[in-house]
Amino acid sequence: MSWSAPAGAVTAVLGPNGAGKTTAVECAVGLQRPDAGSVTVLGADPWRAGPEHRARVGVMLQSGGLPTGTTPSRMLRHLAGLYADPAPVDELAHRLGVDGFARTTVRRLSGGQHQRLALVAALVGRPEVVFLDEPTAGLDPHGRLDVYDLVDEIRAGGTTVVVTTHSFEEAERLADHLVIVSDGRTVAEGPPAEVVGSGTLEQVYFGLTRRAAG
Repeated sequence: MSWSAPAGAVTAVLGPNGAGKTTAVECAVGLQRPDAGSVTVLGADPWRAGPEHRARVGVMLQSGGLPTGTTPSRMLRHLAGLYADPAPVDELAHRLGVDGFARTTVRRLSGGQHQRLALVAALVGRPEVVFLDEPTAGLDPHGRLDVYDLVDEIRAGGTTVVVTTHSFEEAERLADHLVIVSDGRTVAEGPPAEVVGSGTLEQVYFGLTRRAAG
């Protein structure tokens, strides 16, 4: 699997379940070590990178990775204290509605509330690069629009965003750059117009992933 994410743009990574999207994200943030090849983020190997590099990279994982015994309010303020120049926690929490359940323990949050909290946590450190693994999974339509607006805003501020998704609508709405993967391989990459051509993203996706699987 070989692909890149242009700086200051949104890259959407699509692929069937098991294609390697989440594994690629975990390698890119230093949570897994590649079996072969190399990964470079902001000029460094994430597996070997130190705290200064990690502070420049945000991540929202599918599994969440959030402590369950605390409240969103306490957790976000703790996270903010780990960064030299954190984003305004109250403002971010309000943007995604986290202030509405800030005093509820994390273990009692709904799936959509958990997603909102995980996204805020990924952005607290003002990352230069942020990886969002299916950020709108489980969100209602209002929640999805909130996420889209926030992604547009941080891209406009110069942040490089990598989003994994199963949603063609989401990819078409957000992406400046598309990557399609299947069975651990990149089967298409480029600007949306170049990848899609005269067809639709859905048609191209199913054609490429079926051929790669067969």
